[in-house]
Amino acid sequence: MSAIHHLGKLTTVPVLDRLDLVGAPVAELLRTWEHAAEVGVVEIDPELADTSSTVDVYGVPWESGANCVVVMGKREGVERIAACVVRGDTKADVNNRVKRLLDVRKCSFLDHDRAVTETGMEYGGITPIGTPPEWRLLVDARVPATPTVLIGSGIRGSKIILPGHLLGVLPGAEVVEDLAV
Repeated sequence: MSAIHHLGKLTTVPVLDRLDLVGAPVAELLRTWEHAAEVGVVEIDPELADTSSTVDVYGVPWESGANCVVVMGKREGVERIAACVVRGDTKADVNNRVKRLLDVRKCSFLDHDRAVTETGMEYGGITPIGTPPEWRLLVDARVPATPTVLIGSGIRGSKIILPGHLLGVLPGAEVVEDLAV
């Protein structure tokens, strides 16, 4: 399969040819990932990195966008962190489904500064590709079922476009029904 993808007004180049367009942890994983040849990257205006701008300006359908949110909770003093990947037309069910999956009493979004520090990625560009291996990686089942998905690249100045099923086979990924509402 080709690493060149078209989505809305965006056309990618093979990510392995432009690792300078992704965050360092993303590049590190892609260098050794068996599916990297199927991944494309496209440079965008960093001011237009959020999902609504991507939909409005670049013509990407809401359901083709994917968001990665980082959540945390504690159980008996032990912190549990997860990166949750959901389609752009949904929201992570943090207070119910994610909370139960992490087996915590209360679940909240990880502090911005901490998420940036621990992922090594820019806020607004955090992606499941290259998240810390000790975190759980929860992927809503609708994401791998989406033919072509646009997701962050670790920086705000680009986006990754890839076949949705690849997000379900990332190292450590757990595909979960009803992760989002």
